[in-house]
Amino acid sequence: MSWSPPSPRIRKLIRQGAEIALTPRPEWLAELDAATLAGESRRPIADDPVLSAGIRRANRANLLHWAAANINAPGAPVPAHESEGTRAIARDIVRRGLAESALDSYRAGESVAVRVWTRIACSLTGENEELAELLDVSLRSISDFVDRTVAAVSAQMNAELTELTSGTHAERRETVTLLLDGAPMARQRAEARLGYPLDGTHTAAVVWTDAPEAELRQLDRAADLLAAAAGPAHLLSVMASDATRWVWLTGRPDTDRVRAGLGRLPAVRIALGSPALGVDGFRRSHLDALTTQRMLARLASAQRLASHDEVELVALLSQDLERADRFVQRTLGDLEHAPDDLIDAVRVFLAEQCNASRAATRLFAHRNTLLRRLGRADRLLPRPLAEHPLDVAAALEIRHWRGTGGQRA
Repeated sequence: MSWSPPSPRIRKLIRQGAEIALTPRPEWLAELDAATLAGESRRPIADDPVLSAGIRRANRANLLHWAAANINAPGAPVPAHESEGTRAIARDIVRRGLAESALDSYRAGESVAVRVWTRIACSLTGENEELAELLDVSLRSISDFVDRTVAAVSAQMNAELTELTSGTHAERRETVTLLLDGAPMARQRAEARLGYPLDGTHTAAVVWTDAPEAELRQLDRAADLLAAAAGPAHLLSVMASDATRWVWLTGRPDTDRVRAGLGRLPAVRIALGSPALGVDGFRRSHLDALTTQRMLARLASAQRLASHDEVELVALLSQDLERADRFVQRTLGDLEHAPDDLIDAVRVFLAEQCNASRAATRLFAHRNTLLRRLGRADRLLPRPLAEHPLDVAAALEIRHWRGTGGQRA
């Protein structure tokens, strides 16, 4: 697309507007993120912490790229935004089979950008002819920039698809996809293609990082850590994306050993499924691991290791996050923001089925110390603990895994 350079006055206005856009308001970014991740077709992207974080980073990068270009050369065509970050998200999207949905998100983002820019333009001039020329030039520029960027991303996706559909990785990924989809496949054939036995008990894991500059080799070391913690165990690791590995083990890893090992892998997070038997267990444990990962993302949890066994109830209760937060507030009252020693006392007391002696032993505290803490906690609760222990236990678990409360792994 080509067009005549705008007048000096319009160039000045475009530069002023681009300077505003270069420091976008939080509500603009929230509107942009919501639009690009909304809709049923983009739900798999929105539900995946790695993919959704990549789309949010791409949104910001594209906005800043266009704004910076229009500060330097107001009204001139803006080249496509290509960077290692955009190439990485393109690879990840293709590996999940979501290329069409991702390209749709760029168009959804364009509609928000047009609305935001129109508001900026209207704040710069009230003169009708100036505003008409300003919008004519700048909106064509936005459309042209998005077209160029989508074309570049599409080309990157096509190149990645060509690479993905050849070689051993492609065969393993295809076989795993068929098994997860429940397609009929002889167990012996699947085992030969995967190099992994399917007749035993499996524990699936999702290993990922949401740190933009993470050393991705840590993900493979984390898969080895899981195998060692379950050992001796067979290991299957499939690259779901640059920043995500889908892992299966013939055994159950020792979570204390895994947690200790994660201290040497600071960028890695792990969601574990429940152990399950056979080909059906291979599938179900993976779905459990995905549920756990999505719960951590939904709750903005800082926990770096979680298993489905320990979060299944919280995952169910937190499907509607706003209602879950209200439940926690109503149930805990002032205890929600109490010191950690009080929170830990109540959680452990309830976990030990209200046995104060066992709870004190587990907390390495004197029984009388525990009872004093429980008394203080009871005074902070809207209703006595003895009247609704199950509600309090559930609320404390949500708080524990929520991003705003509980201890951090």
